[in-house]
Amino acid sequence: MMVDGSKPAFEVGLQTKVDQEAEDDSFYQALVPFDSFDDVMRRDRYRPLPDDWIIAVTDVSGSTGAIEQGRYREVNTAGAAVLAAVSNALPDLQFPSTFGGDGASFAAPGAHSSIIRDTLGKTASWAEDALGLTLRIAVVPIADIRAQHLDVLVAPFAPSSNVTYAMFAGGGLAWAERKLKQGGYTVPRAPMGVIADLTGLSCRFAPIGTKHGVILSLIVVPRDDPASFVEFIEEFLRTLRSDEPGLHPLPAEGPLPAWAGDDLDHAIKKGSRKIPFVAWAAKFSRAILARVGTPLGVPIDGFHEARFRRELVENTDYRKFDDGLRMTVDCSIELADVIDARLEEAQRRGACLFGTHRQLAANLTCFVPSPTRADHVHFVDGASGGYAYAAANLKRNVAGGEAPESERRSA
Repeated sequence: MMVDGSKPAFEVGLQTKVDQEAEDDSFYQALVPFDSFDDVMRRDRYRPLPDDWIIAVTDVSGSTGAIEQGRYREVNTAGAAVLAAVSNALPDLQFPSTFGGDGASFAAPGAHSSIIRDTLGKTASWAEDALGLTLRIAVVPIADIRAQHLDVLVAPFAPSSNVTYAMFAGGGLAWAERKLKQGGYTVPRAPMGVIADLTGLSCRFAPIGTKHGVILSLIVVPRDDPASFVEFIEEFLRTLRSDEPGLHPLPAEGPLPAWAGDDLDHAIKKGSRKIPFVAWAAKFSRAILARVGTPLGVPIDGFHEARFRRELVENTDYRKFDDGLRMTVDCSIELADVIDARLEEAQRRGACLFGTHRQLAANLTCFVPSPTRADHVHFVDGASGGYAYAAANLKRNVAGGEAPESERRSA
């Protein structure tokens, strides 16, 4: 059969499919980012994901117990490994994602579903075999989320000119996370010894101590009235704005590298392409020089230490929105008390539910595909519980009162 007297119908259909896949692949990249976090609650910044996309959600089962054993770096690394592995498996695809401390979530075109499932299964295999952690995985079609009268809206936030991080709204991501914990849409781990490519993933920095008194991790989610929640978050962010220069958990000069590799570093290397000895030696030398305070003004093989540190601070993901506000900030104990009081008052009047956790240091997990490019990403979490403990405190607040409408609807 011919169409328009020229091409066979199957060729037209094939070209249409190719065009659709190309359009899907460029969807997120084509979105215009916003650069003021104050705009995170503006609905006009967000766009719905295409109908044929999927949502992948992951978390470390038993993360609270692992953190109680002092394994917060391993938990964070397992969460970030998800994003590193998928980025390496689909290097030409820009996809929206978010890091949650003990897991990560992302969205992608359904055409890549097979690669994504395979990569996530391999990542779970690595997490269990190398770290002794169970990584739960679920892949959910957008169509199933919209069947629940929910949606997944996305907006790119640019904390610097180098990178963007995805903000999510619409309730669909939170629903997918609940389905994951209920055992739905599960993706099994790959066989033992089969691992994903984790090149670029690292946890090479020492814990970052507080400058002002406390590293505060917080999660704030809507309760029953979406309008009240939006109004409160906007007011809450205005309250924090005057302290903005001091809230960043990283020092202006960047964090200090750890002295040398440890068991976690070796575990990551099991899933990475081999690093030549010369490159490893250069990294080790930079770590020693940074530790003793020797400035490095001369680039080494295209790597400029001072520029990288500046970009690192600018690019760090310490505030986000994924159907709820998440922040890890460095603040005074007095400001932390004010924040808790504001959140408690908003929870009492039904505007939100929240969980916070205080600690004395932050942990940084990095994905650096190339140290000579500026688009390296850095995920920050509290170093002694962080988002995982804040989430546990949020659950206690939910149990202590009436669950939000979204929780009741999914029950």
